[in-house]
Amino acid sequence: MNKIALRQTLKSERCTLSTTQRMAWDAAICAHVLAWWEAHPVRTLGIYWPMSGEPDLCPAYEALAARGVQFALPVVVDKNVALQFAAWTIGDALKKDAFGVDVPAVIKLSALPEALLIPCLGFSAQRFRLGYGGGFYDRTLASSPRPLAIGIAYACAQVVFDTGSYDIAMDRIITECGFV
Repeated sequence: MNKIALRQTLKSERCTLSTTQRMAWDAAICAHVLAWWEAHPVRTLGIYWPMSGEPDLCPAYEALAARGVQFALPVVVDKNVALQFAAWTIGDALKKDAFGVDVPAVIKLSALPEALLIPCLGFSAQRFRLGYGGGFYDRTLASSPRPLAIGIAYACAQVVFDTGSYDIAMDRIITECGFV
């Protein structure tokens, strides 16, 4: 299956999960994210705001904020460049960008966070991420210094797919089942 078809299949499958199943898996992923952070405490963390059935980590964000973690949300500044990150605090207003992604309503660009939680449509056993196809995270991870890259996905999204020379493996993938 080519990547375009695989992306559509994975997105459709993710959207068919029941609310009860999604909530249970999200809670488990949040617990694993907190366990990861306890083992690797970072002060700055790039996060994502969930869309299209992505795991909702908002409870983990609240727990991490209580521990003093500073957050940044990804911002697309141009089509073919690495992501920038904007400082964000829980409760700050969000708005949709041109891609339909929630970003801070007031964008204050910040330094690249120490680690990134990156949503995955799919992932491989080798921890390569299948995203939406824009290449934004790959370009971001190709920069130096490279932040820790933690993919977030449901375990059912583990698939086999070909990778290109531009694809960059995640340092870890966190699912409801634990760490890959």
